Amino acid sequence: MTKILFVCHGNICRSPMAEFIMKKLISDAGKAGDFFVASAATSNEEIGNPVYPPARRILALHGIGCEGKRARRMERADYEEYDLLIGMDEANLRNMKRITGGDPEGKLSLLLDHTARGGVVADPWYTGDFETAYREIRQGCEALLYELTHRS
Repeated sequence: MTKILFVCHGNICRSPMAEFIMKKLISDAGKAGDFFVASAATSNEEIGNPVYPPARRILALHGIGCEGKRARRMERADYEEYDLLIGMDEANLRNMKRITGGDPEGKLSLLLDHTARGGVVADPWYTGDFETAYREIRQGCEALLYELTHRS
């Protein structure tokens, strides 16, 4: 079983969107037993809070639920627990490396690095553009799932 942890700053917008988009893609592909997917924050600011309402709405608009999700902070032990730890932007990646003490096994990456275009998923908390964030996260998750299910 491949374990994936999506990570962003507060775990109320991008990383839970990625968690639930990926879970839906995995389920739709009939691969639910092959993966465990979760999400976490690099900060303490939103710990215990539910998914941010605009993120919840955009997921619901696309037929994806996220009920019961509460923000949690990434821990050093997550590096051993998960096979892949995937951030949304460079600040996330820097903070993930700080929390884990480095990346000796090459488990850390940016979500859009799994696509042909690369780049970062801008934080919709600041941009207000949850549709673009959803679209980019979905593209990243689709590319990641393809990569994981088609590797030799």
